Amino acid sequence: MSLGCVRWALSHTVRSVCVGSLAFRPPVSRFTICSEGYKITASSWRRSPFSTAVDDTEETPATKKKNHNPKANATISSVGRKIPQREVQVISETGENLGTMHRADVIRMMDERGLKLVLLTDHKDPAVYKLMSGKQIHEEQLKLREKQKAKAAPVQMKELTLSSGIAAHDLSTKLKQVEGLLEKKHHVKITLRSGRGKPAGDMETNLEQIVQQMEVLVGFVSRPKAKREGQTAMCILRPPSAKELSQHKKDIASESQSEDSSSKAAQSKTSPVNDTDTKEESIQQ
Repeated sequence: MSLGCVRWALSHTVRSVCVGSLAFRPPVSRFTICSEGYKITASSWRRSPFSTAVDDTEETPATKKKNHNPKANATISSVGRKIPQREVQVISETGENLGTMHRADVIRMMDERGLKLVLLTDHKDPAVYKLMSGKQIHEEQLKLREKQKAKAAPVQMKELTLSSGIAAHDLSTKLKQVEGLLEKKHHVKITLRSGRGKPAGDMETNLEQIVQQMEVLVGFVSRPKAKREGQTAMCILRPPSAKELSQHKKDIASESQSEDSSSKAAQSKTSPVNDTDTKEESIQQ
């Protein structure tokens, strides 16, 4: 046999032995390797940033509840016949506390009286409801709207500048304009300036006298005060408060009573003189 044939036979034997040893695997070990590879692949796929699957071990963060302000959407409306609570506290249309009642009894009472049910508060246990008529609900809604408008409307500041040499007719026109602004619940800033070529004088007193000429009661945010070395005076007026109005009415009533008492006293003093005069005249006759 030639040397080439021997080499070929040896190389063929070596190849057959190597391929057989690599290809031979027990069935159990092959299945184990495949399963372990699948587990590795699956776990890496789960942790991939492109995966939408959620791992079982991860906990979803709890959603934050928004702080609900009960006064944010304050309104009055009927809840109809859908009462979520089994037992509720009921107040009658006249304001009488009817105590805790079953919702079936409340619905029966609504049907009998022709009333509607309005939620007052659900922060108590049991929740508080009130029986109201359609007219009462409408009136309460109007009141709430007025309150919301009064709170939402900001106070506006209006400015008015006067000259110390202003004519009487022009001054009365300006004061009427100020009164109209105060009726609209505005604040009015009045600035009094000295006229050109005229002495300043007591600007603070002059401004006080101008304010006193107004025919309506006013309140002060800041009282008349001289500024710029006495060349100007400034004050800020506001609508009178309820307390100031009530005090003003009391003052007017007390003044009228004092005037009546003084007039009666004057009449009582003059009446005896008249009687003596008549008596003397009768004696002379």
